[in-house]
Amino acid sequence: MYFEDYYPGQTSQFGAYRVTESEIIEFASKYDPQYFHLDDEAAKDSLFGGLCASGWHTSAMFMRMLIDNLPEEHGSLGSPGINNLKWLKPVYPGYILSVKSCVSQCRLSKSKPGVGLICVNYEIINQHDASVMTLESNAFFRCRGT
Repeated sequence: MYFEDYYPGQTSQFGAYRVTESEIIEFASKYDPQYFHLDDEAAKDSLFGGLCASGWHTSAMFMRMLIDNLPEEHGSLGSPGINNLKWLKPVYPGYILSVKSCVSQCRLSKSKPGVGLICVNYEIINQHDASVMTLESNAFFRCRGT
């Protein structure tokens, strides 16, 4: 997909990422070693009531689903950043995450010819259709034919 393929109000839903206990512990061991991400028994006494994924891990799972959803040929040129990242609910082992998206803005770059900027609101949901994370992402896309 290229810049011209996006428009404000465009929605989609994709992904089906199964969260495993071993992956939660592996990620936390490397990047967020807090007890409620590492030890199921100790996590029972936390605010979360059990072992749960790090918010950063949830963000990484979202990124994987996003990239897996891009067609083989696409004009993605990366991102200048995200806004309003919120972790709303814990993500527990066994959850199946998916993504809802809505394009909020599309504009051509004034300083980069042949490049457009797309702003998308994302909602990451669990198998019960409950929001676990939201964010607004900005992404550069190549215009078709450039």
